[in-house]
Amino acid sequence: MTAPVVLEETTAESAALTVVRARHPGRWIAGAAVAVLLAMAGNALVTNPAWDWPVVGEYLFHPSVLHAVLFTVELTGLGIALGFLLGTVLALMRLSRVPLLASVAWGYVWLFRSVPLILQLLFWYNLAALYKQISFGVPFGPAFLSVGTMDLIGPVTAAALGLALHQAAYAAEIVRGGFLSVDPGQLEAAAALGIPRARQILRIQLPQAMRSIVPAAGNEIIGLVKGTSVVYIMALPELFYQVQVIYNRTGRVIAMLLVAAIWYLVLTTVLSVGQYYVERRFGRGLARPGPSARMRRLRQALAVRRAAPGRAGGGEGGPR
Repeated sequence: MTAPVVLEETTAESAALTVVRARHPGRWIAGAAVAVLLAMAGNALVTNPAWDWPVVGEYLFHPSVLHAVLFTVELTGLGIALGFLLGTVLALMRLSRVPLLASVAWGYVWLFRSVPLILQLLFWYNLAALYKQISFGVPFGPAFLSVGTMDLIGPVTAAALGLALHQAAYAAEIVRGGFLSVDPGQLEAAAALGIPRARQILRIQLPQAMRSIVPAAGNEIIGLVKGTSVVYIMALPELFYQVQVIYNRTGRVIAMLLVAAIWYLVLTTVLSVGQYYVERRFGRGLARPGPSARMRRLRQALAVRRAAPGRAGGGEGGPR
């Protein structure tokens, strides 16, 4: 009969202990230092007249700037769509058991990752210097149709082609890495069950591979949004080129660079938000909680802490 008494005494002693939280002065010092730096940066942005914020507001939604933003989005969309389509084909070629297909895909990735993007754009822009005409017909035989290279590949086509072919090399490695991240035992089990190869890829391998593909692909898409600024060498009216035209005419260099920076921030932020929801869509069923789950747990913990003093007070002040 002594064990319950000892247990009650131990429980009472434990309840009487005061919980003292660990102190972290270094965190407070670091937080205060960062807050001071942020306040200094904000003050410099607001009080320094050299930033020329009235001119920024004047040109931020200027029609020429909006058209340039739209053209930048169009170039990005073409580069991503064509690049990842070709990149997926190259990834499947590299995973093929046919040595010729794997070698050709490897050579493509090696070549287009080795040559800078600006050189590729200039090459496609000056393709007419190598071939005056592009012919369609029987290989090594007669041509049925011939088109002038300058008529077929204009500046916009050259820019989209260069961006897409350059992006395909990186997309191929992203897609290939995603496919390799899936356990091959699942495909072996699916093959043993008689599931067709195409269905294995579409219904088993691809949904799991997307968990690895989406984060890297999101980075590539955001990088391509900024990479479109390279096409200014072809005098195409994308965002960076249009900003240059305006500040060369007005002399407001800093203000126009801020306009470009703000629009790039807007575009990349929208893409980052979209990437978050796509990742959450393909990340269903994972053991680790996502950001939304963490926020929900944090709100629940705060609600419990706010309700705890009320319950304790009611227990002490109520009838016994």
